[in-house]
Amino acid sequence: MALKKLRPITAGTRHRLSPGFEDITESKPEKSLVLTIKKTGGRNNSGRMTMRYIGGGHKQKTRLIDFKRDRFGIPAVVKSIEYDPTRTARIAKLYYADGLKSYIIAPHGIKVGQTVISGDNIAPEVGNALPLSKIPIGTIVHNVEVKPGGGASIARSAGSFVQLVAREAVYATLKMPSGEMRNVLVRCLATVGAVSNAEHMNESVGKAGRSRWRGVRPRTRPVAMNPVDHPMGGGEGRASGGHPRSRNGLLAKGKKTRHPKKYSDGLIIARRKK
Repeated sequence: MALKKLRPITAGTRHRLSPGFEDITESKPEKSLVLTIKKTGGRNNSGRMTMRYIGGGHKQKTRLIDFKRDRFGIPAVVKSIEYDPTRTARIAKLYYADGLKSYIIAPHGIKVGQTVISGDNIAPEVGNALPLSKIPIGTIVHNVEVKPGGGASIARSAGSFVQLVAREAVYATLKMPSGEMRNVLVRCLATVGAVSNAEHMNESVGKAGRSRWRGVRPRTRPVAMNPVDHPMGGGEGRASGGHPRSRNGLLAKGKKTRHPKKYSDGLIIARRKK
């Protein structure tokens, strides 16, 4: 899928890089697999604003994605590649041989009419879900589980992937999108291939109004605030604001916020590059 550079007939289209939708084959979602999203405007149940810069936006319906892929041994045919307004990747609609329908994250290169399957003793082809113990070393995978049977939680966004680099005893070593090397149990499922829509990272919104259509309100710079509103506010004239920090006073740009005794520390072999 290639990005579209629009003709600069308005200020909003001058710098816009729009996604191409040539890979999408169906425009209406499966009714049994969608849920309406209730907008909150950043307010909680008592009406108080608890998240800033949220409000408005177009109505959206979220698609129910099958991240577990636990229908082992049942083949499914890819009926369509669809757009999902709530995520960056494309989604694929599957029709299982027993009549069930479901959505999965569409891998890069998957085609309508292709058959995918999940299980232990199947071919490691694009779209198939296998345990890490059955996937050849060096394979590119996505939708990786952290706990067996818990559903995919690693490499789910557009263009992301993980590489299986080693296997020893009960652990498989994965090279994460960040460059981090970590161990995951070999019983965890992963889907072969990379996530679709890799060009998403190069998209340009083009104008502020398009962000408003997505429910994002304008963000106020901390240095433009008063001291009562932010630690970086105040000062005479255009003051720089001092050391970059959050509204709560936590230092930004370098302060480590990870818990020093996190449970997964023992599974991380090499940290991501700084």
